[in-house]
Amino acid sequence: MILPKFSKNICVTDWLHLYLKPIGYRYDQQKMRRDVFQAIADPTRRQIINMIANKSLNLNSVADSFDISRPAISKHIKILTQCGLITIKQQGRERYCEAKLQKLNEVSEWVEQYRTFWNNKLDALENFLALDTDSENNVKPNKNPKRI
Repeated sequence: MILPKFSKNICVTDWLHLYLKPIGYRYDQQKMRRDVFQAIADPTRRQIINMIANKSLNLNSVADSFDISRPAISKHIKILTQCGLITIKQQGRERYCEAKLQKLNEVSEWVEQYRTFWNNKLDALENFLALDTDSENNVKPNKNPKRI
């Protein structure tokens, strides 16, 4: 599949949302629904979440921790805000980021669903292999095998 070129930078998730829309749909990044999975898909955003999980930091402190431009950090902060993972609070002249990690429960529930699925599959495989090993141990080897 060849990704089309857009005038704005667009992540793969946004592109898939767009690709699945009917013909004639106009791309409007402001109207695209952001979710927690989009937020944690990017390593920079995950680092930002880790930084502010324990204490709130002002935007400059967050930006100073990365080797990317301030507008790029602002975009990451905006996405995290749209997803509901952080809030921005004004304190005097400073703007502080606070983590709202309750939204990560959605990810945890989704992962737990698959953890249960795979645990059941692996338990069934373990039982099958145990039965297979038992049946191999109970079969007596033929002392005079036929030769063809």
